[in-house]
Amino acid sequence: MADRSTAKKALPPSKRKPVAPRKVKDDPVSTAASIPAAAKAETNPNVRLRLEKGIAELQGLHELLLSTQIDADVLADLRDALNRVRNTAWVAQQYVLRKEIGPESTSVPSLLAGERIRATYQLCRALSDDLTKPEIELPRGSLLELQEATKTLREKLKKRCQ
Repeated sequence: MADRSTAKKALPPSKRKPVAPRKVKDDPVSTAASIPAAAKAETNPNVRLRLEKGIAELQGLHELLLSTQIDADVLADLRDALNRVRNTAWVAQQYVLRKEIGPESTSVPSLLAGERIRATYQLCRALSDDLTKPEIELPRGSLLELQEATKTLREKLKKRCQ
């Protein structure tokens, strides 16, 4: 990932190579499984310092993104990483808050699944609206892949909700 995470020189749109669609990487639950240990480290001043440095770095990236052109594959990797960090931070926060309530609180994988359900619900509503707008062009191949994925999800939901 070192090669992909380094910023490449900005190219004018006419000289950029087209980027093939990428498969979305799974958000591994194994990342979330380490949250309880991370939650215990909240008293560690090094954790706070690293997070504060990370926040400052993200603010710097914000400015960089606004001021220059960056390759699409680097932007996709950045967005994937930011989404994983955002979701994991939310789950970690929920875990810490619920742990204060008591030991019977929801598990980290359950919190992560709940967040995925919430995000999927919002995306489904937005996509449903997009599908009714004729001015929005949607690639047929992606729609077919989505149809297959939702078919599988629907079958699993049906079994789970019975």
